[in-house]
Amino acid sequence: MTESTDIRIKRNWNPGGWTTLLVCAGLLGAMIVTLLLMGRPLICTCGTVKLWHGAVFSSENSQHLTDWYTFSHITHGFLFYWLAWVLSRWLKPLRPVNVRLMIAVAVECGWEILENTDFIINRYREATIALDYFGDSVLNSSSDVLSMSLGFLIASRLPALATLSIAVIFEVFTAIMIRDNLALNILMLVWPVEAVRTWQNGG
Repeated sequence: MTESTDIRIKRNWNPGGWTTLLVCAGLLGAMIVTLLLMGRPLICTCGTVKLWHGAVFSSENSQHLTDWYTFSHITHGFLFYWLAWVLSRWLKPLRPVNVRLMIAVAVECGWEILENTDFIINRYREATIALDYFGDSVLNSSSDVLSMSLGFLIASRLPALATLSIAVIFEVFTAIMIRDNLALNILMLVWPVEAVRTWQNGG
């Protein structure tokens, strides 16, 4: 596949933009209804809505619009874009970018629902530094999906090296600032390492 052909595939937005918007909005709406039925609070139980909440060791973490883990959700979008792009080289239905976007939104919405089950919440509390984590507010989960979508759209427009550079910067920056990032979060959720946990707790 030539570079010019690849560029045409990347920019092939089909079906129409309004269809994509409606499908993504429908997926987001279904996630919101599901989370509410699961008993998740619409906003932080503290009663306020903040644009940014930067205290990781806090019961308000993952309750507001953005926080340190927003960077991870943007990186989700990068990863979903490139994974779908690789698959699209063999699966023609995935070649339109907005088809991949709709699938990415569905996957992210599914993760947000799974993340707020008792099993995953307890796993975070037992295996990671999120001792005060009691699940996300619906507002935060919705913002996470939008952040992933932003990352996906960025990846669809930037060269691969630029996207990779941003992802590495995000990972290094959050590791320095809060001793956590997407890679460490996945590691500690799947295969906890005591040395990493000690370091994350300031040891």
